[in-house]
Amino acid sequence: MNSPKPSLSPALGRILATVSVGFVVTQLDVTIVNIALPKIGADLHANVAGLQWVVDAYTLAFAVLMLSAGVLGDRLGTRRMYAAGIVLFALASLACGLALDATTLVAARAVQGIGAAAMLPNSLALLNRAYGHDPKLRARAVGLWTAAGAISIAAGPVVGGLLIAAFGWRSIFLVNLPICAAGLFATLLWVPRTEAAQSDSQPAAGARTATPRGIDPSGQCLAIVALTAFVAAVIEWRPLGLSHPLVAGGFVLALVAAGAFIAVEARTESPMLPLSLFGKRSFSVAVLFGICVNLTYYGMVFVLSLYLQRARGYTPLQAGLAFLPLTGGFLISNVASGWVVGRFGVRVPMIAGAITAGLGYGLLHFVDAGTPLIGLLLPFLLIPSGMGLAVPAMTTAVLASAEAKRAATASAVLNTARQAGGAVGVAAFGALASGAAATQIVAGMQAATAISVGLLALGGVLSCFIHPQPHASSPSPRDADKTRIGESQSR
Repeated sequence: MNSPKPSLSPALGRILATVSVGFVVTQLDVTIVNIALPKIGADLHANVAGLQWVVDAYTLAFAVLMLSAGVLGDRLGTRRMYAAGIVLFALASLACGLALDATTLVAARAVQGIGAAAMLPNSLALLNRAYGHDPKLRARAVGLWTAAGAISIAAGPVVGGLLIAAFGWRSIFLVNLPICAAGLFATLLWVPRTEAAQSDSQPAAGARTATPRGIDPSGQCLAIVALTAFVAAVIEWRPLGLSHPLVAGGFVLALVAAGAFIAVEARTESPMLPLSLFGKRSFSVAVLFGICVNLTYYGMVFVLSLYLQRARGYTPLQAGLAFLPLTGGFLISNVASGWVVGRFGVRVPMIAGAITAGLGYGLLHFVDAGTPLIGLLLPFLLIPSGMGLAVPAMTTAVLASAEAKRAATASAVLNTARQAGGAVGVAAFGALASGAAATQIVAGMQAATAISVGLLALGGVLSCFIHPQPHASSPSPRDADKTRIGESQSR
């Protein structure tokens, strides 16, 4: 007899909707900005490298601070950190909308990234806390949570095009204010308070007190230096040349800082990044897979925005509408992924997703400035269909590979790697397509698609080695109440 399909209770459904708000706004701002880049560049007099910094200031701050945000969530409470991230993100969005020059906009985008870093890992940790008692229900919830973020990524160019046509480019930032207000209200109303680390609360009888985890300032500083130096060197590589002292020095500094980071994390008692997590094969594979997915997608969306508006001459609204098929592909595949993971595990959808998205990028390789718009339809359906199938499975693999007490940290590691991959993708692919002529943009896009196919092929091969072994599930709220009642009666 088949087991009944897990169902979402109203309370769990409200928590899912609330934590999805944070994922939606953080992902929406990744792609909604791309469609506005030509308008921002013309208004604020920014060149392609400056526009890359408008995108990467956000993704870079997002990436390098997420680990610390995950650690703080585990220590201070995930609900508290999630709410703080929403408030900071809203204030930074207001600053972006009011920016009068490119430097101010880049700085405000970096602050947005800090708010996003506080939201994303703690959003997933709150979801894991609410659904960890039922692996199948968790897989379904992760699929819906991922669908919300993925749809916002795909909808970003469409929404951006509509907003720019109606209200100008500043509206793409100001639209975050009502969304954040709704998310903050729902968090305070519907999400239960979370305890900080066990060491901050009263330990159960007979239990050993855990050592409080530190923030690891040395590790955090080294991570910031390594990622920032690397991304900056990639962005400036094309205009300055590899032999330029700033570019060559950036790559050397990134390599030295990365080596020092690993050495510090291996020796410190309270590492920001517990290297033991990477001793679990499924966790390591999922993180590498995430880097491949984000590097290719974020980089290609940046290049495609330039291609549609500069090589094909589309307006922001027309370019946004051209991205519309991406939304449908994400919607269907993300929702289906939860069922596929529950039935086949995580390996099958990750492999199938990598193949499907890779095929989409392969078809884009043959597109040029004269290709009919209908020629973009199939690639624009295959890419999100593959990603939507694979990403929830990848996320589930990470949650299943980590202990419940490290859920926020594990989520932060995955999403740090993904955002860093996205920042590198924008920098590298943007450099390939940095020319002003349509032929240069097309040539850069074709090179980027070839790299994307290779990376997704690598991701598919790596997925063959994934065998997640879920940790003991965290108890449901009802079971936890029964446990506490039983303990009080035994006393």
